[in-house]
Amino acid sequence: MTAPPARPPARRPLLAGPLAHPLARRWLLASCLPVLLVLGMALTVPPAPSAATAGDLPGTAGMAGMAGMPGADHPAGDAQDLATAGLAAERNGYRLDLADPGPTAGRATDLRFTVAGPDGAPVTDFAVHQTKKLHFYAIRSDLTGFQHLHPDLAGDGTWTAALAALAPGTWRLYADFVPNTGPHAAELVLSRTVTLPGEAAPVPLPAPGATATADGYTVTLTARPAAGAHRLTAVVSRDGRPVVDLQPYLDAYAHLSAFHEGDLAMAHLHPAGTVDGDRGGPELIFQALFPEPGDWRVFLQFRTSGQLHTVALTLRVD
Repeated sequence: MTAPPARPPARRPLLAGPLAHPLARRWLLASCLPVLLVLGMALTVPPAPSAATAGDLPGTAGMAGMAGMPGADHPAGDAQDLATAGLAAERNGYRLDLADPGPTAGRATDLRFTVAGPDGAPVTDFAVHQTKKLHFYAIRSDLTGFQHLHPDLAGDGTWTAALAALAPGTWRLYADFVPNTGPHAAELVLSRTVTLPGEAAPVPLPAPGATATADGYTVTLTARPAAGAHRLTAVVSRDGRPVVDLQPYLDAYAHLSAFHEGDLAMAHLHPAGTVDGDRGGPELIFQALFPEPGDWRVFLQFRTSGQLHTVALTLRVD
């Protein structure tokens, strides 16, 4: 007798194992829904608006691609990054407004400006911050022409800064202040840019170095900081001898300002220690907050025998 033909093997379901069960299939579909929803939202949510950089005086709105401004070759960060680096004209409801006309190239200018508050009116009440109610800075896009001023405040909220003559080119003007709104009010740095007509001759940034000299005084930085909060130490000497007769300046023995090459972000550097008569130095310690790496132009200011000295050097921040 011939054997009966072999029975063909049973066809295996497409979903074998646990997923073949109806409940498992429904679980798989439910677990995929969040992913599908997220993908759908990514495809339908419109792009976020670009961050607002510093507002410019009338006629300077097209300066975003110029040297020293966030542009195609140096992309701007988000609005919070710009604000904390001092590159925004508005922050926390406060706005820096420059009066028209602005400064004139080659001529000293009494620059007028106001700080508008959250209600839109000029602010008239400022807290004392490092012995002053407002610190005003000016620097050109190539990090030259540094000025640090303390303007006068009128009763209507108008500030007047006695700017020394500015060379042609693009300048960034900063206002550093603390609104007198309570013991926990935050320090704010707002800025705007102005362009002074004329032939601008950019000056190359000096190479990074730990030592620089001005007025016979030599400043040496003893630490190479990284982006973020770090301790920065400077030592002041003259003719090879340590300087120990620094006088108080802005409630400290020195004041340090720093500006980033490329976007002119401003670093916050606050002196540590207490003041005790005219015997500061030779070591000065600062709590430095550099928001980004790169080359920074640092301006160290200190006073001796009633005279203010400013030593500038280039600092590489990792």
